[in-house]
Amino acid sequence: MMNRLLGVIAFTTFVLSQTVFAGEIEVEHYAVSPDMQLPFSEAVRVGHMLYLSGQLGYDRETGKLVEGGIATETKKTLENIKAVLEKHGSSMAEVVKCTVFLADIKEWAAMNEVYVSYFPANPPARSALGVSGLALGARTEIECMATVR
Repeated sequence: MMNRLLGVIAFTTFVLSQTVFAGEIEVEHYAVSPDMQLPFSEAVRVGHMLYLSGQLGYDRETGKLVEGGIATETKKTLENIKAVLEKHGSSMAEVVKCTVFLADIKEWAAMNEVYVSYFPANPPARSALGVSGLALGARTEIECMATVR
């Protein structure tokens, strides 16, 4: 609870500091896809920060989660994150914070083995937690915040 409160305070402080320094905050919402009516944005840009919605190991070509367990799903999840970041002017090297949700916290080590390969230098801050269920029956969901060039 305290970590969540500190995170909210840090985020609020950051947003307010951008207001002071920039004079006005520019906010852009990016839809997942023009033809998909989802109740969330794929990403939201606030000034020089990009906030991604949680990503799954979802394969857009098949319309399903990838098969093969937590490692395969984590790899696809991170590839999806990489694609969203690049689509909106950022990159994996510019990620500053990730939150990892796991359907089973016992799979943390297997997820982490794949995760670290995507952040070989200067890894972002990260939280990881076990949850009671994820969309589409996923094993993991990862959301990120990154700077924008």
